[in-house]
Amino acid sequence: MATYQEVAWGVLERGQKDVVPIHISRGACGDDHVKFDLLYSGICHTDVHFGRGHFPHSSFPCVPGHELLGKVTEVGKNVTKFKIGDIVGVGCIVDSCLECTQCANHDENYCMKGMTGTYNGDRKHGRVPAVPGDEGKPTYGGYTGSNVVHQHFVMKIPEGLPIEKAAPILCAGITMYDPLRHWGATQGKKMTIGIVGIGGLGTMGVKLSRALGHDVVAISSTAEKESLAKEKGATHFCCSKSEDSLKAHAGMCDLILNTVSANHNINTYIPLLAKSGTIVQLGAVMTPHPISQFPLMMNRQSVAGSLIGGIKATEECLELCAKHGITPDCQTITASQINWAWDQLDGDGGNKDGIRYVIDVQASLKDESFVPKQ
Repeated sequence: MATYQEVAWGVLERGQKDVVPIHISRGACGDDHVKFDLLYSGICHTDVHFGRGHFPHSSFPCVPGHELLGKVTEVGKNVTKFKIGDIVGVGCIVDSCLECTQCANHDENYCMKGMTGTYNGDRKHGRVPAVPGDEGKPTYGGYTGSNVVHQHFVMKIPEGLPIEKAAPILCAGITMYDPLRHWGATQGKKMTIGIVGIGGLGTMGVKLSRALGHDVVAISSTAEKESLAKEKGATHFCCSKSEDSLKAHAGMCDLILNTVSANHNINTYIPLLAKSGTIVQLGAVMTPHPISQFPLMMNRQSVAGSLIGGIKATEECLELCAKHGITPDCQTITASQINWAWDQLDGDGGNKDGIRYVIDVQASLKDESFVPKQ
């Protein structure tokens, strides 16, 4: 089996706080694969949780990154959608069974046999290029110089999207778009969408909802977030710590997307739902939420969950963003600043302005102070 060595930035073992430069092995480009050099790799809050061992299922060594944007350097003989030089993206999924009902419905993220994550994923489906000795090790993500991915899970980046800002659409964008799509907000009927949490996810939700023609109620426990929410396009603002504000917005929202990943009381938001409305949990909270059932029963309301989206939905999201000029609010950094960026996301006051940090990979590879020694 042909392999090659690549520069990466990762966490070697549980309990290690900081990312360090390392070498990893990648499998060679097969008949159905696309190899690409990373240009940009977005940093997701999930990277911090996995890398710093907040999740019990974190595996090490951990090379995070599931917002990959790069330029194609090699394609396998069976690849027809891509050619050398194309600008492509890979999101949170690099494999699934492609046989079950969910995969057939383009919901690879809900594969009945389990999807393979771009990093920290199980290689069980066999489409991640094999590396002798890496059996049982997790997949390695986008904090790296290049990657090789099966063509099914690679997407073209539409013209018009600035490549230095497009990578987070592959996670933050699709995380917000897919529930809008599933709960009917892409079908032309005007709705009122509530967005809880005006951070990196929430601001994308505001922009996407407005592009789809909906009114948006931005919901935050921080009154000072009103100006940011309105700047991003929100038509209303509800401070969840104000009884008057909650009463003023009661019953307004057909759909609420809750991006908050810290422990909090979601019963606060249920009165904001219209009859038959749904609140969708997007932020991963480790502690179970107690939910008051009677308000849901009396108004035929629902609490649901959603996890990223499949390949088809992600391609739709990219096209929507290109059409309407929607990009995340990004700050470009180099790999030597990853630990600083993680600290911003890991702290109480991090990401106040909804900034998504994006690694300039090619600039990082030229920084001799933060690449592994030969």
